[in-house]
Amino acid sequence: MSEQKNKNSKNGFAALYLTVLILAVIIAISVSISILTFGQQKISQNITKSSQAYYASEAGVEDVLLRLVKKMNWSSPYNLKVGNATATVEISDIVGGTRTITSKGNFLNRIRKIQIIYAISTQQVSFHYGAQVGEGGMIMGNGSQVLGNVFSNGSVTGGGTIQNSIIVAGNGNKIDGITVGNDATVHTCKDSNIDGNLTYVSGGSIQNCTVGGATSTRPNEIELQPLPISQSQIDEWEEDAAAGGVITTNISISGTKILGPIQIGTSTNPKNLTVENGATLIIEGTVYVTGDITFNNNATVNLDSSYGSLSGIILTEGVITVENNVILNGSGQAGSYVLLLSTKNDTTNPVIDIRNNAAGSVIYYANSGLIYLANNMYAREVTGYKIQIANNAIIQYESGLEETNFSSGPGGSWEVTDWKEIE
Repeated sequence: MSEQKNKNSKNGFAALYLTVLILAVIIAISVSISILTFGQQKISQNITKSSQAYYASEAGVEDVLLRLVKKMNWSSPYNLKVGNATATVEISDIVGGTRTITSKGNFLNRIRKIQIIYAISTQQVSFHYGAQVGEGGMIMGNGSQVLGNVFSNGSVTGGGTIQNSIIVAGNGNKIDGITVGNDATVHTCKDSNIDGNLTYVSGGSIQNCTVGGATSTRPNEIELQPLPISQSQIDEWEEDAAAGGVITTNISISGTKILGPIQIGTSTNPKNLTVENGATLIIEGTVYVTGDITFNNNATVNLDSSYGSLSGIILTEGVITVENNVILNGSGQAGSYVLLLSTKNDTTNPVIDIRNNAAGSVIYYANSGLIYLANNMYAREVTGYKIQIANNAIIQYESGLEETNFSSGPGGSWEVTDWKEIE
């Protein structure tokens, strides 16, 4: 009997022990599940809070882009309430034609930050030569200089100096009376001084030319090259200007005035732009004139400082006259120029007429007409169907012109060029 009781007692203890063990395992599993569930809930909550912070940050970016596009008031930094979250937005000054915008979203101390680069849309035009000339060729007066290289689809004649090299394309075309500081490649050389090497086309000739280096021939014609700005690019710039509005009266500027983007006149009702004696014109966007443009004596043209290192455009279907002592400047930063462009077709009378002592960071361009550069004027680069340089005028090329970025201007087209989360 005693043995049976001991046996039952042992069985009962074993059952109790097993029950306690099972309960302990169940409790442990329950606690683990609870901890895991709580952790997952916290993670889920954190993800939700982080997402709300991110969406607040995005809302801040969208808000500032709307303010910039619509030209609404803003300050930097400023706070934007987005539901229960907040976005703090910072907008940099314009540097080199770009702004950096940072938006920090905050929801219950969860932080997400987005940064974008907002830049003026640009078109790159390459000017590889101090002067590039079409089939009309170039006439150089005594003492005139091109401080750079020259490429011409027509003959280059006169009494001027080209500091570097010259290439004259097309059979039958020549250099005549020119001093070249480096190499010359041409069909025919006449009465010229070449300090470097001379290469001429077989079938051409050398007539009273002094050559400091080697002389050689080439069998093939030197191919003509198109001028660097296409008509489609010009059309786009005209559209950019028109997007800023159309003025249907002549514009005469005295004192100081800001223009751009703007179109002056229409194709059926051309209107003129005149900058009076001593006046200052500040360009904030592309200016397109359907009539003539005149910069009177001592006038000044500046690109707005917000252009940064970008260049701006003034173009016309008429004649551009740059009177004595006119100064045309870029934004003040390196690599910024004013492009004066005429599309008028006239190879007898100047479509761009630059008078004495005109100067500045300016590029002159006439795709179908004659450019005339008077005594003692100064330009960074000249491209035209035909070019005539008077005595002592100087074209001084800058290497940065090889990759000149033109812009529709601060009042024109902007675009987001980079968008990323940084925190």
